Amino acid sequence: QVQLVESGGGLVQAGGSLRLSCAASGSIFSINDMGWYRQAPGKQRELVASITSGGSTNYADSVKGRFTISRDNAKNTVYLQMNSLKPEDTAVYYCNAGARRTWYEGYLEVWGQGTLVTVSS
Repeated sequence: QVQLVESGGGLVQAGGSLRLSCAASGSIFSINDMGWYRQAPGKQRELVASITSGGSTNYADSVKGRFTISRDNAKNTVYLQMNSLKPEDTAVYYCNAGARRTWYEGYLEVWGQGTLVTVSS
């Protein structure tokens, strides 16, 4: 079984920065894409940023130029550096990864438990 554990959320003032981390653990053979999603109260979960195992990145238009996703493949960890935070960035942030436990299994989608980011105005 593969688990994702997020950390780094909290309360920050508008214009501030936070860095989220997500570490995968358990029986892992390989991980392909990793990403961050967020869900604000009353809204649907949305993609914030994603990164392939090769390092190619994709960002939501709302965070381009402010957020940076990166990963350490040796540590099975993905990061989200969030700068110039705005109140509308307030949400629960979820880590997501495609992981497989053995070479003969397919990739399964795994989710973290979420970490709350609150940006005050």
